[in-house]
Amino acid sequence: MTNHTVVSEFILLGIPNTKGQETILFFGFLAFYLCTLLGNLLILSAILGDSLLHTPMYFFLCNLSMVDLGLASISTPKLLVDLWAKSRTISLGGCMSQVFFYQFLGCTEELLCTVMAFDRYVAICHPLRYLIIMNWRVCAILAAGTWISSSFHATILTSLTFTLPYCGPNVIDFYFCDIFPVVKLACTGTYIIETVTFTNTGVVAMTCFFLILVSYVCIVYSILKMNSAEGRRKAASTCTSHLTVVTLFFGPCALVYMQPRQSKVLVTAVQLFGYVATPVLNPVIYTLRNKEVKGALRKLRGSQTTAH
Repeated sequence: MTNHTVVSEFILLGIPNTKGQETILFFGFLAFYLCTLLGNLLILSAILGDSLLHTPMYFFLCNLSMVDLGLASISTPKLLVDLWAKSRTISLGGCMSQVFFYQFLGCTEELLCTVMAFDRYVAICHPLRYLIIMNWRVCAILAAGTWISSSFHATILTSLTFTLPYCGPNVIDFYFCDIFPVVKLACTGTYIIETVTFTNTGVVAMTCFFLILVSYVCIVYSILKMNSAEGRRKAASTCTSHLTVVTLFFGPCALVYMQPRQSKVLVTAVQLFGYVATPVLNPVIYTLRNKEVKGALRKLRGSQTTAH
């Protein structure tokens, strides 16, 4: 297919209705970004440094932290540059990278949430066979499968987006490059790419959500059958953090991709929450409700104090 693209760069209009507030937004987003880096790096360090946390659940949590680091780093540094230097241009290659990595990491997080739900299902519904079912070979295959499948998903959508001809204008009415704002600028019909995006993204999201729902129906049924009140409390506690993360991630995705014709103010607010606030909240959610992680963080702090 001949590549008809003649646009070599795009201009990002940024966050709507924020003119004159660039300095406040810059420091606000900088604080969120630094907290994201610190929180997720601490989670990774604590899990990797404590042998008691070398279990399937924390292995998948490490993968989730890496995804959150990636999601926060795709557009936030560019947004900070735009707010501080007021340089809103992005190269064609940079725009392609943003589209690819948002689709790649977003799909990876959906699949990881599903795998983590399956892990909780096995741990609570089949506790005696947990270590046999969730052995390290199975965990490695599941983790690799999420990353590889997501790369195919992102490659297909990014290729379809940027094989469209872009002849100008080159102004993207958004603060980063996503599929729907970009394809609006194409010089040809976008029915195919919009249909494929709806189908691909929708099928993946709905399948993941359905599997998570089935897992938790089985988990709730098993919890209700437990005789021990302490056992029920502990089982419910291990699932609460994961359910909160699932809600925070799937909620914004449903609002943005199932109804892309919403007002840009609402879509921008939802996207900012999903890709700026959620990566900060995930480490907090897993830390506040998890004694093992808090214990590992205390050990990490103690070892650093001793070293100094």
